[in-house]
Amino acid sequence: LVETVAGAVLVAALDEPALAERLLPGIASGGLLVSLHTSATGPYALDADAADRLLVVDRGDGDGTALRIAAGHGPVRASVDPVRRLAVPGAGGEVVAAGPAVTAAVRQATGWARLATAAQALGVGLALLERTVAYVRQRSQFGAPIGSFQAVKHRLADTLIALEFARPLVHGAALTLTAADVAAAKTAAGEAAYAAARTALQLHGAVGYTDELDLSLWLRKARPLRDAWGTPAQCRAAVLEGWASASA
Repeated sequence: LVETVAGAVLVAALDEPALAERLLPGIASGGLLVSLHTSATGPYALDADAADRLLVVDRGDGDGTALRIAAGHGPVRASVDPVRRLAVPGAGGEVVAAGPAVTAAVRQATGWARLATAAQALGVGLALLERTVAYVRQRSQFGAPIGSFQAVKHRLADTLIALEFARPLVHGAALTLTAADVAAAKTAAGEAAYAAARTALQLHGAVGYTDELDLSLWLRKARPLRDAWGTPAQCRAAVLEGWASASA
């Protein structure tokens, strides 16, 4: 979903009517799935095997940035998240746009992808917290639910606070769509979701490690979402850059 939305934003931002007419109606109707690969996504394209079109941004020197529709991809590799599949984009394909306009469009698409990923991370963190609270209420130790123990309460409270601090940042970024606000939301939501995953794993104990428990599906989403479309370090740098530009 995130990569398809980012691809649609990229195509819409370009002044290429023929390309827009070729891709956007299908994306908008849900009949065309797109995966977008840029430097922000790392060496792999996400779910390239399921996408109808794999858009690849190749960065050259100066204004040598180009957008192409890749002819294919390499072998599919497993991800930490079992529902995400990774593949190296193929080298061939059709170049559909090039120049400074592609660079500007990629920047806009990356912002939308970061915002959507931040929202996903926030949802994953809240789901992990909800399931963990339900579990500590029913698991007993020393004749009492472990949720009644002060150390467990403190851990869950810290997790809730981090998620509640991230929520308004995500909502605010959705209103402003500025690079700094989106990066701040991505950092806060990603870190909060990853902390929620660590809390959930610890409080579930040994059962939290098992594939048979549905919790494992949520645990494996938190870390990839934290780093997708910008690691915490990259997003913090974007926040500082935005503040520096605003104060200049």
